[in-house]
Amino acid sequence: MATKKSTVSKKAAKTIKTIKAKAESVVETVVAALTPTPFAGKGGDSGNRSTKVGVIISNKMDKSVVVAVENLVVHGMYQKYIRRTSKFMAHCEAGDCEIGDRVVIEETRPMSKRKRWNVREIISRVS
Repeated sequence: MATKKSTVSKKAAKTIKTIKAKAESVVETVVAALTPTPFAGKGGDSGNRSTKVGVIISNKMDKSVVVAVENLVVHGMYQKYIRRTSKFMAHCEAGDCEIGDRVVIEETRPMSKRKRWNVREIISRVS
């Protein structure tokens, strides 16, 4: 009789141990999925920062440029596309951006009152 009790308790202990291990892995997976990914630092992956492609229309400031981003919007009544332009101030650390360059800007922390974008890369330059 004593052997049956010991085998049953060993099996129960082993089952409980495997259930705890599975529960811990599930909890770790859920916690990892629910934690928000912060913005990456310089040189890293940009995380969930939004990007836009536009043309530089002004570079008269020091390390700042104004980028015009075009967006197509469908008219409510006529169902035709209308071209809308938005202007964004962006930070350009190198300062080598010229008017007419096509650039990719990405969302970043507020750098001044109106500047919340950073020039990630220059797609094409004006010759």
